[in-house]
Amino acid sequence: MKSYDAEQAWAKARRFLDDNPDIETIEVFLTDLNGISRGKWIPRDELESVCRGNYKISVCAVTPDVWGNDVPSLCEFTGDADGITLPVIDTLKRVPWLKKPTAQLMLEMTRDGDYCEWDPRVVLRKVVQRYQQRGLTAVMAPELEFYLFEPSSLEAGAPCLPDSRMNSRTHIGGQLYSTDMLRDHAEMLHAMRDACVALGVPATAIGKELSAGQWELNQGHVDSPLDAADQAQTLKRCIRNVAKDFGLMASFIAKPSADLDGNGLHVHFSLLDESGKNVFDDGSDKGSEVLRHALGGLAATMSDTMLVMMPHMNSFRRMRIGGHAPKAPTWGYENRYVAMRIPDGPPDSRRIEHRVAGADANAYLVLAVMLAGALYGIDNKLDPGEPSADRESGESSADMLPSNWYRALDEFDTSDFVRDYLGAEFKHAFSELKHFEQQQFDSIISREEYDTYLATV
Repeated sequence: MKSYDAEQAWAKARRFLDDNPDIETIEVFLTDLNGISRGKWIPRDELESVCRGNYKISVCAVTPDVWGNDVPSLCEFTGDADGITLPVIDTLKRVPWLKKPTAQLMLEMTRDGDYCEWDPRVVLRKVVQRYQQRGLTAVMAPELEFYLFEPSSLEAGAPCLPDSRMNSRTHIGGQLYSTDMLRDHAEMLHAMRDACVALGVPATAIGKELSAGQWELNQGHVDSPLDAADQAQTLKRCIRNVAKDFGLMASFIAKPSADLDGNGLHVHFSLLDESGKNVFDDGSDKGSEVLRHALGGLAATMSDTMLVMMPHMNSFRRMRIGGHAPKAPTWGYENRYVAMRIPDGPPDSRRIEHRVAGADANAYLVLAVMLAGALYGIDNKLDPGEPSADRESGESSADMLPSNWYRALDEFDTSDFVRDYLGAEFKHAFSELKHFEQQQFDSIISREEYDTYLATV
């Protein structure tokens, strides 16, 4: 951990405390493998201890299941030992949604004197280091879709859409790109943007998405994947907490119901060399050979990493027939039905828009598998084949992606690519976590099963 400088971190933290004398509480947290924040509230006088690397928390704080329970096999593997957390000091910011003056600070997990590969931020950090060794810098910009629901739910827990002035209670359409809908929610949307500014998230645009209650908020391009992922995680916190202040529940569930569109996490990215030149640009509209190799690697590794991009049982409901979620590792120019779209624009802005992941996925891991897949293709000079003109999300392709949670885990478990490019320890932890969650779901007998079979068979 030669890159961590405790004195420098504490100096920055001390300046923050001096500039914010009213801050009483610091929310310190890690991001677990499911993308959920786990941490504690500490008093301001404990911040120095955190900065100096004296703050301990169980290594298993980054591996709970989605319900927040320990995964027994992972706790046994470590003896439920403590790790040392280190602050991501530039994330020390005031949070605008709490009445009592409070700041937030992201952490990273270390274990046995090195960064812990069970921490998703560390997984991304190690992929970024591979790019740095090749003199390459990734420029990334996530786009996050979400729903705003009423806090109360319908029968069987189904989410309840809020009424709108334009649709009232009909919810027939979502009023895609409607500026009237923006105006109707102006106070809340401005509050979300203000929260993003306060927490250092470069939010560039917010717009109404396709379904009733669905929105999209875009981040600006940044030349640090770690910053991009930190900002995506913070963006979710901003959206959730501001929505709560306005009496609504923000949700990033991949597919809330059969008649509503899914929530995606689309990521734009390009690569710069040491001179700052975009290596995807060769002066033409088609892009460079490096671009093709990156696409080839992403296509070749997509099945291996579907478990990361669609990590939950609900995630795969986005892949229904007729939906916009890609079902095959296809690519194409200015085509939103493929997995990897090459947007129009001047050659020097040539980039890939990766359209597979759901908004329920862990942003750190999504960016890590994308960058790792692209690097795999560049290292091995893979050819992606011809661009697709398909307008059915890859439904006619023979090379289909895993269409359910169980097959995705099988592909992940047997992948040498995941082990070699993302780390054996990460692979072990994520596999154990998802096996455990699948076992929990398999033990649940649903109401639909009782209704179907109880008095019938």
